Amino acid sequence: MSNRLTRIYTRQGDKGQTSLADGSRVSKTHPRIEAIGSVDELNSQLGLLIAELLAAVAEKPALQEALDVLQPIQHRLFDLGGELAMPEWSALQQAHIDAMEAQIDLWNNELGPLENFILPGGSRLLAQAHVCRTLARRAERRCQQLGDVEPVAGLAQPYLNRLSDLLFVGARIIGRREGCAEVLWVPATAE
Repeated sequence: MSNRLTRIYTRQGDKGQTSLADGSRVSKTHPRIEAIGSVDELNSQLGLLIAELLAAVAEKPALQEALDVLQPIQHRLFDLGGELAMPEWSALQQAHIDAMEAQIDLWNNELGPLENFILPGGSRLLAQAHVCRTLARRAERRCQQLGDVEPVAGLAQPYLNRLSDLLFVGARIIGRREGCAEVLWVPATAE
């Protein structure tokens, strides 16, 4: 991956096609491009969550753990985008998924069982973590759509699936560390 962009615009995509890493051209609506774009969108929103955590950690040092967990994931998402653009290249490893599972278990032990459905909200950080969670699910669906038409090598599916779980539990931890109560779902029949 030694190529560096010296020119941002090439006009090559002006007619709705783009190049993959191997030089082949596909429509910008091709399932592979949709998957890459969904991972990129997730990475951007995760960057916003990380930036907000960085700003909040000085006031609430207990948020540092969430920051420490999420920062490396942003790099792994960039790796995943590379894997989708270059199917012959592999970066994600089972150890990345295992680390997320261990963190989920650790946080879940602190939180205890979930006794009701919760809604995104309560604080800006908590809601942003849920935005990231939903985008991880969308990226997972886009990778599955790609897999329906051509092979998706590597660990994209389990990585994104576990990441959405991590972000759900992470949102709950962020809320707890902020001292923010979860917004519980109230069914229409209970109003």
